[in-house]
Amino acid sequence: MASPEGAEPPEEQRLGPVLRRHDQVQAGTTDQRLLDSEGPSEWVHTDPWRVMRIQSEFVEGFGALAELGPAVSVFGSARTPRGSTEYESGVRLGAALVEAGFSVITGGGPGAMEAANKGASEAGGTSVGLGIELPFEQGLNEYVNLGVDFRYFFVRKTCFVKYARGFVVLPGGLGTLDELFEALTLVQTRKVTRFPIVLFGTSYWSGLVDWLRETLIAEGKASLRDLELFHLSDDVDEAVALVTKEVGPGAR
Repeated sequence: MASPEGAEPPEEQRLGPVLRRHDQVQAGTTDQRLLDSEGPSEWVHTDPWRVMRIQSEFVEGFGALAELGPAVSVFGSARTPRGSTEYESGVRLGAALVEAGFSVITGGGPGAMEAANKGASEAGGTSVGLGIELPFEQGLNEYVNLGVDFRYFFVRKTCFVKYARGFVVLPGGLGTLDELFEALTLVQTRKVTRFPIVLFGTSYWSGLVDWLRETLIAEGKASLRDLELFHLSDDVDEAVALVTKEVGPGAR
């Protein structure tokens, strides 16, 4: 029963699982705010509403990818130009993964991501793009045949790992490094198991590997065995063999 107009607010208020007391008590009820069509619109930008958006992104992503089957995530620079050696390697890599029985997952953008999607699509496989809302992004590339757009990086990265059996990392920038080191950390801490990671392009990645060995490991910030968490390769067939040898299409 509603309180009379002008009545003093209660000392204690329960809104679902949330308890509010004293100066934290809010006017009205949750139902009133839901059904009041003339109320303020700031609620769509509040943290509780963001939680619902985050939940919906997980639901949509998991629903879209649940029946994908065995897949490998391929990362690389959005700035890799078409026709370059790196781009063509990405195309061949995408096709070779499909021929090995795997779908290909990328960030869905241009450059190296487009190359891997192109190879997978032209080989008749499932070409997945997990896009992200960015102020300068141009949407999913034309070779994606199963795409999901995300607002939140962490939801997107969860899907990269959850639905892939391994990573192939082409030359890339900060976003690629972010994805690479998150995967390495998950393997190192055994949050994921049997998860091969291949760095494609020895000349590109050798400086990073040297720094890991000569600085990070030398100063005791990591173990020498951490260098075994990934492989280096310049050959498409070898890269595919490395990323799929421990987790074939029938592996669980």
